Order: sequence, then C-alpha cells, then structure tokens
Amino acid sequence: MRETVDAVVVGGGVIGLTCAYQLARHGCRVGVWDRGQLGQEASWAGAGIIPPGNVAGAVNVWDRLRALGAASFPHLAAELRELTGIDIGYRRCGAIEFLPEDQGEEVTSLWATEGIRFQRGSAEECRQWEPAVVMPPRRIACYLPECAQVRNPWLLRALVMACQRLGVQLHPQQEVVGLVGSPPRAQGVMLADGSTVVAEKILLTAGAWTEGLLRSWCGRGIGIHPVRGQIVLLRVHPTLLSRIIMVDKRYLVPRGDGHILIGSTEEPEAGFVKANTAAGVAELVAFALELIPALAQAEWVKCWSGLRPGSRDHRPVIGPLPGWDNIWLAAGHFRAGVQLAPATAQLITEVWMGRPPCVPLAAVGWERPTPSGPQAFRS
Repeated sequence: MRETVDAVVVGGGVIGLTCAYQLARHGCRVGVWDRGQLGQEASWAGAGIIPPGNVAGAVNVWDRLRALGAASFPHLAAELRELTGIDIGYRRCGAIEFLPEDQGEEVTSLWATEGIRFQRGSAEECRQWEPAVVMPPRRIACYLPECAQVRNPWLLRALVMACQRLGVQLHPQQEVVGLVGSPPRAQGVMLADGSTVVAEKILLTAGAWTEGLLRSWCGRGIGIHPVRGQIVLLRVHPTLLSRIIMVDKRYLVPRGDGHILIGSTEEPEAGFVKANTAAGVAELVAFALELIPALAQAEWVKCWSGLRPGSRDHRPVIGPLPGWDNIWLAAGHFRAGVQLAPATAQLITEVWMGRPPCVPLAAVGWERPTPSGPQAFRS
C-alpha cells in the first residue's frame, strides 16, 4: 500500500496534532501516524498550566515561544470550540508562585523586564488571595493574574476532532519504523506493516520515543529521554482553591469543579516504565497537605503518570535534521509541551509556507546554543 500526502507527522501528541491542525488550515494535506493512541502519552497526562507572557517584551527565543503560546490560547480555544463543539477548559484563573528567597529578585526582574503582570505579597496578603493556603517558609509569594490553564484531555480530544474536520489522515497504532529514500531527501516513510507513505515533508514529533528514530535516521541522537511524572487528583466540596499554586517543580491546579490536581514528580531514572509508585504518590500528597492542610479530608479520585520528553537542557529542538532537506524535528519539550505547542506549530507552518519565522531557526534548531541564565518559569 502506498499513500501520498504533503506532510507526514510522526507522533500524535499535542505537538504533532497542533502542527497537523495548523498545516491543514493552510491547505496542506497532512497525515499523522502514531505507535499508540493519539494524544494518550505525556500530552494527556499533563496539568495544562499556561504561564503568562508578553511577546513584545520577550528577551530570548524561549520566552518568545512561551509568550506566543500564552497569546494564542484564547483564540485557539474559541476556534476549536467553533469547529468541534468541545470546550478545552481554557481559563485565566491566576496563580501564586512561591519563589525561594534567594531567587526572588532574579526571577521577578525577568518578569518585570518582559512586562508580565505580578504582585509580590506578604503572608497576610497570601491568606487574602487563598485563605486555605499556608505560605511555605523562606519563600516569596507572587501573584500572577494572567496565568491560565487548559484541561489536557479536552484539548487533545478537540485537536483530534479538528484535524478530522480539516481532512487530516489520522493513523493511531500504526508505527513508523523507517524512511524511504536516502540523504539529502526522503521520499516518505515506512510503516511497521511494510507499507509506505509518500510525502514531500516529514515532521518528527514522537515525544519520549524520538531518540530511537533519530539514531536510526541520522546515526546520532540529541539526548531526548523519558522523564516520568506522577500526578494525583483529589476532589473537595466546597472548593478550597481558586488559583494555581506553584512551588519549584510542584503545583496544585484547581479545576473549578471541586477537583484539585497535584503534580508532579520528575523521574528520569524510571526510563520507559509508566506507573505510579507509593513513594511518588506519598510525596505529592505530603506536598499538598503542607500547603493546604484541609485537603486531608478531600476525596481521593485517582493518580496517573506520563513520560515527558526530556532533553539535555530542558528545552526543545525545532528545526531540520542534519543531512536531510525535508525532515524536521520538534521534540524535547519536557514540561512545556502544551504551552509551547501553538508557537511550535506556528514556527513550522511559517517556514514550510515560505514565510518569515517567528523566532530565528538557528536559536532553536539542532545546533542551537545551550541556554544560560535563570528561567522565568520552571515549567
């Protein structure tokens, strides 16, 4: 069997589906192939936190990509709802981030430079913002009114349906195992069943499974690896929390319907084992109870885990593969897949359609420099 499309997307997570959706909107015939079910890996498992951003004030490419994502989500949410009838749960609920005292000035200076709205608060002001929350010791409380969230499963469901409505060919549980052709140009891809797909362009967005394909296609990888993250879901009535709470790599996300999501662990040592552990769950529950003691009476709902695509410096690689004219990579988004998906799709669509890119390709591509300095946001 030989199928023909303009673009093959290898991997059906939030990055691959958002890219397919945007390319299809611009008239590209797209097919998405995934080794498993569409959108059921790290994209589905995440918390859906959308940190604020200011495109005009972004000081580096990563801040600009984040800011583009933050600016895109209101429109994307409305667009997907009109096309599919699905509400992705986008809302600006605000957030309180508790920064370490020795990092507070540095991080808030980054926010101020970018033009992100925030308010530093005392323990008393923190109690006014969120009465149930106990401010951690040796921390600075900062209120971020423009922080937002989406419901990841709802977003993925909407992207799948939107792609279908735009004529994107979706092929879950059909694994791409190789390329057809040789450098510098591929003619398409080969599937596990021996069939081939002919394509002008190929986009690799296989998440934590990207590295194996890179080594097969290029003879070398870039260090993309799985990083397990565990999450716990509780339910409480009446709700105890209205804003996202962030403390380093952990967070509490109120869903607005009584559910509170607690995340997350970072376990690169787990490899490709996607499971919950007693230690991981206990760690998250203890974190939540320290912040909100009243959660001791909350109803346990469930827990789950996902495998994030980590990279050597926790930033993605977006751009052409060395030695190939028509194969591109968009992977290694780590904890920021949802928030960076709109900008990643915008960048790829712009370049493939012959338009100026929203950020310089050299700054995010295969040979990009290693980022230095503090991050405006941990995830």
